[in-house]
Amino acid sequence: MKIAVVILNWNGEVLLERYLPSVISYSQGADVYVADNASTDGSVAFITENYPTVKIIQNAVNGGFTKGYNDALVHVDADIFCLLNSDVEVSPNWLIPIKETFNNVPDAAIIQPKILDLLKKDHFEYAGAAGGFIDQLGYPFCRGRLFQTLEKDNGQYNDVREIFWATGACMFIKKSVFHELNGFDEDYFAHQEEVDLCWRAKNHGYKILYVGTSHIFHLGG
Repeated sequence: MKIAVVILNWNGEVLLERYLPSVISYSQGADVYVADNASTDGSVAFITENYPTVKIIQNAVNGGFTKGYNDALVHVDADIFCLLNSDVEVSPNWLIPIKETFNNVPDAAIIQPKILDLLKKDHFEYAGAAGGFIDQLGYPFCRGRLFQTLEKDNGQYNDVREIFWATGACMFIKKSVFHELNGFDEDYFAHQEEVDLCWRAKNHGYKILYVGTSHIFHLGG
């Protein structure tokens, strides 16, 4: 199983300098890509000069999150795409539980790890926390947070369970499924596009899973 970690970037040289090293150090066996959304800062030069093993995809325009990934992922050769925000610090061995779950659950199409707060590492982070759900009125919510209140991580969500949606801050998705669904709906420039993608995946009979034995730290905001 080949995983490609794909970081979408727009004028994020400072974030890449701070957080890319952990991705490279702890993603053994995976290819690391930066999909650049027509940045005007020194992002591309920084990667080229400091991380020659990172593959750069240069999008022609800043089409936001949805078009940025749709345009970039046609150039990525992998079985699994990991869509990762540029403000994420990953942890040692974070990919191992993800690979194991894809191998053990054949109809799993999308997986999210535990999302913790980079600035308060023993607490969940707003964007995704311990997996996303939809209430009876169609509003998205997460385990691990209630509105703006974030739970402390005491291992209460160190499980593997089916969820309704996975956060775009760190989403693993099978390449075949992403293309079957025609990628993200570009009517969403940014935000809620991951809920829509997961909803469509579920309508196609696929499972979306949360794997709490893998965790990352998200700056967010």
